[in-house]
Amino acid sequence: MSVMGEDRVDLAATFVSLTAEAAELRTRVTELRRELADLGERMNVVSAALNGDPAYR
Repeated sequence: MSVMGEDRVDLAATFVSLTAEAAELRTRVTELRRELADLGERMNVVSAALNGDPAYR
């Protein structure tokens, strides 16, 4: 295979690898956003309970 052909194979492999990594990162970001939203909700509940909200007695 020529150097140019090898470069194209390397480029294609890099593209595939980076695409897979981007998909994994996108999934992880989505998971982290959900976890942050859940944490925010729990913080609101605790805050309301500490502030004497009658709904949490």
